[in-house]
Parts: sequence; C-alpha cells; structure tokens
Amino acid sequence: MEDSKQPINNIILKEYGKNIQKLVDYIKTVPDDQKRTEYAYALVELIKQLNPQMKTESDQKLWDDIYIMSDFELIVNGPFPMPPKELLGKRPQMVGYPDGEVKFKHYGRNVEKLIEKAVEIEDDEEQETAIIYIGQLMRSFHSTWNKENFDDAIIIDDIKTLSKGKLHIDLEKVKQNGLFETSMRRDFKTQPASNDNNSHSGRKNYGGSNKRRNNGSNSKRRRN
Repeated sequence: MEDSKQPINNIILKEYGKNIQKLVDYIKTVPDDQKRTEYAYALVELIKQLNPQMKTESDQKLWDDIYIMSDFELIVNGPFPMPPKELLGKRPQMVGYPDGEVKFKHYGRNVEKLIEKAVEIEDDEEQETAIIYIGQLMRSFHSTWNKENFDDAIIIDDIKTLSKGKLHIDLEKVKQNGLFETSMRRDFKTQPASNDNNSHSGRKNYGGSNKRRNNGSNSKRRRN
C-alpha cells in the first residue's frame, strides 16, 4: 500500500529554516482571528531577534515572507496587505539601458553628456571654462588608461570629435598655461616664511627654554 500522505513542514523559504516554517504552519490553523493576528506579529519580532541582519529589512518584506511561507493562506489583520500570489516567481522586468555606444569608453558616457551641455552654452567665456573643466576630467581619465604617449592635443581632438567640431580651444594656450592640469597643481605656490615670523618663533623658543630652566630650579627647591 502506497503512502499517500503529503510531506509536512515543507520549507518554502529556506533562509528562515524549519522551525519558522512550523510556526507559520501552526499560526494559520489558529481559529481565533485576534490570537492568530497576535501570533503573526510575535513571529515577525521573533524573526528579527533570530536574524539580526534582517532588522535593516522593511517590515513589509518580513510580512510578505510569512504570507509566502503560509502558501498565501494566513488570514490576519496585519499592517500590510497580502501580496498577490501571481507575483511569486514572476520574472522581473528588464532593466533599460541607454541607447547608443560610448565612442571613447575610457571617458565614459558622463563626459559625453558634459560635452553636450557645453555645446549649448552661448557665452564664449563660460563655454571655454566648461571646456577647460572637461579637459581636466578627460586628462585624468586618459592618463589612467594610457600613461604613455600623452599629449594635450589628444584631449582637444577628442573634444572636437565628441562635440562634432562645435567645441574648440587653442592648443598653445592650453600648453602654456597648463589649463588641463588640475587647478590645485596650477595655482598652488609655497609661501616662504617671513623674517618677522622667524624672529617671533625664535623668541618663543627662547621663552620656552627659560620656562624650562625656571621649572628646573623650582623642582630643585622642592627637593631641598
């Protein structure tokens, strides 16, 4: 005679384990509506205690999970509605990707977007400022990708290509002023210390040494 009994305590969500599944199976059989709801609330809190990493999860996810573990048969007055059973196992929607290929992959699509915005600038000075900023950014990306055979002319040619010839900056001006270098490297200068500061610092040192000598004499008097 074949055993026709169905397996009990089938674990639907294995990450919760057999004991949580048993509790869900029990709670859904409790006849009293109020007690069944109280037990469901207590189970959610128990799951949080047994799995500290789940405290960061939203309560809705935990309630959805106990509904799923009950095979959508848990009828309680919970804080969230039972999710539709049809959503279980449904394939997620495809993530949309931007159309078109990136012309220079080492720069990335964001640089292309910056160039598109720079083309729209009508004021010549503001547009040149934008070109310099983009050039600095492109230089940092290009030097990471290819440290050898680097020249500012490459950056200017790439800007022309990406802007379809609408953006231009003089190469000699860029080289002479180091415009595609970072502003910190171009503008930073070491300020020499003035003689006044040196003399003040000298007086402070002498004062400090006198103070140490006085402290030493005081300590001698204490020992005597």
